[in-house]
Amino acid sequence: MALSSFPRTRESITYLPMQREFQPTVYLLASAYNGTLYLGVTSLMLQRIAQHRDGSFEGFTKRYGVHRLVWFEQHATMEQAILRERQIKKWRRAWKIELIEEGNPGWRDLAVDFGFEPL
Repeated sequence: MALSSFPRTRESITYLPMQREFQPTVYLLASAYNGTLYLGVTSLMLQRIAQHRDGSFEGFTKRYGVHRLVWFEQHATMEQAILRERQIKKWRRAWKIELIEEGNPGWRDLAVDFGFEPL
């Protein structure tokens, strides 16, 4: 399925590298290449990645070892980010994989660019 076949919004803006610490961000974590996926939203991306990696809170990512940042998208407001997260949560897995591979075909850990040690 082509990327043009799944829903997009005009408000969706991706910046690489991340522009600043405090910015509403939708992100996808993976356990490994083509592995288990986790979709989240935060305004403090670096802090949230650190929490996922050190297992400081219980839940899905800790249980399934989902720590590799494979995609993120920054937004102007938290409202826009939450709406985008809700939209992507409804997507099929194949669409999420295409979204990741559009900008990160090797499923590289993007958090390494921000100084996090590779997992």
